[in-house]
Amino acid sequence: MEIIRFAALKATPWKNGGGITREVASQQAQSGEGIDWRISLAEVSKAGPFSEFPGMDRVLTVTDGELLLLEVDGESHPLEKYRAFRFAGDVPAAASLPTGEVRDLNVITRRGAFKGFTSIIELSKKRAHAVFAGQHAILLHGQADVSAAEETEKLERYDAVIGADENPPEILGRGFLAVVSIDPLD
Repeated sequence: MEIIRFAALKATPWKNGGGITREVASQQAQSGEGIDWRISLAEVSKAGPFSEFPGMDRVLTVTDGELLLLEVDGESHPLEKYRAFRFAGDVPAAASLPTGEVRDLNVITRRGAFKGFTSIIELSKKRAHAVFAGQHAILLHGQADVSAAEETEKLERYDAVIGADENPPEILGRGFLAVVSIDPLD
């Protein structure tokens, strides 16, 4: 069982000073240049432009705060908490914060090679949620334990669990979990 502890993630400031990002996981491109995919948590503290990612697609989900107003290629999109929004990473995008600072979950994938998906799951103490290969589960809110192969660990907020097909980790608790799937396109 593999857990990525949020407390151990390095905070990296944005180039424009509008926030910080913590990379949860990524895969380097086979060419050695750039990434094929990345999962990160960002704290957006002021309005401004987003970085462009040529040849990439993004899925952004607000995890803390009420509302992020995202303008993508000249069109305004109100992003409410826990609602995933997909957009091209190589078009101009800028955020405004009408209700204050937000934290968001970003999934960035190389177009034509991978596709990323984010689902928000309400946890149960009675029915475990299994995390399979190609998935990362991130505790957004609440309390949860993860178990695999007779080992149990407590999850803290924003800790991530890496999925597996053999003895998949199972999460029990109360709260909300983001399940990020990175699917290769064949």
